[in-house]
Amino acid sequence: MEGRYVKLFKNGPNQAVRCEFEPPGQQAIMRNEGERLIIEPVPPRSLLALLATLTPVEEEFPSIVELDLEPVEM
Repeated sequence: MEGRYVKLFKNGPNQAVRCEFEPPGQQAIMRNEGERLIIEPVPPRSLLALLATLTPVEEEFPSIVELDLEPVEM
């Protein structure tokens, strides 16, 4: 990937950079690797990770009546 020169500026007490790239999503991960500053999109969460955050349902559900099913001729 080709790099671009960017201009750094102050935003209150913080240093900031205007980014022309648009990573997917609403969040990103930023880290230093030596002299490099790396910004990458947050990977999508798996369904299992999402399910692990849900609280169990304490409500009792009504029992399901089993019906005798007969084949339908078509």
